[in-house]
Amino acid sequence: MKNEFVLAFNEVLEEKQLPREVILQALEAAMVSAYRKAVNASGAQHIEANIDLNTGKVTIYAEKEVVEKVQDPRTEVSLEDARKVDPNATIGGMVVVETTPENFGRVAAQTARQVIQQRIREAERDEQLNYFSKQVGEIVSGVVQAVNSQAITVGLDKKAEGIMPKNQQVPGERFRVHDRIRALLLEVKASPRGPQIILSRAHKNFLRRLLENEVPEIYHGMVEIRSIAREPGQRSKVAVAALQPGVDPVGACVGIRGVRIQAIVRELNDEKIDVIEWSADPTVYIAKALSPARVTGVYLNEHAKGAKMATVVVPEDQLSLAIGRDGQNARLAARLTGWKIDIKSLPEAAADALHKLQTEPEYAALAQRETDVVPQVEQILAKKAEGRPVTPEEYQVLSQFVDRVERGLFRQREKDRQAEEERLKQIEASIPKAAFEIPIEESGISLRFATLLAGAGYPTVGDLMLQMQLDPDAILRLEGIGAKAIAEIEEILAKLSLTAEEEQVVATTEAALEAETTQQPVAVIETPAEVVEVEPAPEEEVAQVAPVEQAAEESPAEQIAPVVLEEEAGAALEAPQEVKTAVTEEGFSPFEDMFSWRVEAFEVPETLEEEEEEDERSMRKKKKKKKKRYVELEYDPDKNVVVAKKKRKRGGLGDWEDDWDL
Repeated sequence: MKNEFVLAFNEVLEEKQLPREVILQALEAAMVSAYRKAVNASGAQHIEANIDLNTGKVTIYAEKEVVEKVQDPRTEVSLEDARKVDPNATIGGMVVVETTPENFGRVAAQTARQVIQQRIREAERDEQLNYFSKQVGEIVSGVVQAVNSQAITVGLDKKAEGIMPKNQQVPGERFRVHDRIRALLLEVKASPRGPQIILSRAHKNFLRRLLENEVPEIYHGMVEIRSIAREPGQRSKVAVAALQPGVDPVGACVGIRGVRIQAIVRELNDEKIDVIEWSADPTVYIAKALSPARVTGVYLNEHAKGAKMATVVVPEDQLSLAIGRDGQNARLAARLTGWKIDIKSLPEAAADALHKLQTEPEYAALAQRETDVVPQVEQILAKKAEGRPVTPEEYQVLSQFVDRVERGLFRQREKDRQAEEERLKQIEASIPKAAFEIPIEESGISLRFATLLAGAGYPTVGDLMLQMQLDPDAILRLEGIGAKAIAEIEEILAKLSLTAEEEQVVATTEAALEAETTQQPVAVIETPAEVVEVEPAPEEEVAQVAPVEQAAEESPAEQIAPVVLEEEAGAALEAPQEVKTAVTEEGFSPFEDMFSWRVEAFEVPETLEEEEEEDERSMRKKKKKKKKRYVELEYDPDKNVVVAKKKRKRGGLGDWEDDWDL
């Protein structure tokens, strides 16, 4: 026969619905707490409790220090008693011995009652939190426990309570205590008083879960719910699509004679549900979303500011049905499709199209094509305004007129979009690809402006070039960018505007010039007609001259390219020779109209022979510092010679004297 402890333990397990180990740990912790309180033990002392589930006997073990003479039995034990537990115990060591007080079972039951209840309550709350956290988004069932103006309290499994706030209730539903209801587990929050469970019957996912439970095709994945728009208690629209060929998605949801959908309608307190087939074509999708109204035409405007705009034209007798009570049908269709829907009757749409043709410049091309139809449309509209009957043929004329105008504008906008894309491609092709790899911070633009541009979506130089060619005002409209910044950006981009081909040409030209310079000097004369190369004279006849600066007053035809001065220039200046020049096709020498050119400064080595004999290393160590002499070279056209004019400073007078070497 089982004792009372075992019976009580099993009763707690059944009542609390907790694991056996959780209850046992709570009891042991309560026994340890009762022992500490009974003997006033320190919190730092290690204490364990052991409960025999068969007999209900409680045994307490405490860690004590081994001493020769016990002074405090709570923390000390004699060596003799310690070796009964541990034969290797020594003085000063620590051993765990049994220290169960007499009549501890009755005393512990009195003291540990609150601790046991608290531990079991905490374990119960943790179990509830873990259990319901896994069911978020699913339908749960419960019994109404309390109803007030703010919320409904529902009893759930695990002895948990859920709250259904007023905004999550379906308008018009009335519940009484002990009513069993189903709701969506919307959210679970942890709180000091246990998990806070929020329930909902107004959420659109509640309708989704009901459809999954009632329609096997949805549950098994043959039919998919693409979108749901719901106004709780009044009307809902559901867009479904078949994932397998041969399956009717709408028929599967409705069921034979509507048996499936009627079960959901009863659960939602007679809420009307429209099930439509989803379509990838927005025109067809929007027309079906406005059911049960019949639609004449749907015209999309994806370039409208804000949300995407769709103009829907319906027959005059279908206008109120398409809009619905208080605009409910149109509102649900807009939320279901994600398009902003503008519903018009056929005469209203024809009048708007006629007004646009007559007033808006965008419709000028269409107005010319519809010149013959406009008088007829005006006549039909006037007839309608006067209240006279309109024939079906005349309604057909209005419908075709509206369709041509709206679709003609759509085609025109499509052409404009394609032209804009083509222009964008051409501009991108004109920008070097390397520019899209250069960060904007490394372009040379001020750091403040570069940071603003990078933050505005222009991380590279190529992106900035593209936007500057497309619309420079877009850069100017950025916060912190003004006229000064635009001027700086344009100046820097102008320097970086070389295409890849131009950069290759420049690099090739520079390499060729460098190679020619290292081999032998060549002077190039630029004239308006052509570029003429000047062949250098032999070394014994002509001195090679350093680069010169052209006089400011010379005309472009008289400009001359710089001539290179080598180390032999010093000797050539002492004994100038005749300069051989190339003659152009017109038969005159370009030097005949040149009066003078000037070298600002160049170095003339004093000991040319030493410089030729010594190698480069000894020259760096032994050669004296070269002195700079200022000379002015002039060309005498009469004698056809180059004259060097030296300047020496007079001692202490600050005046210059001229010394001519011919």
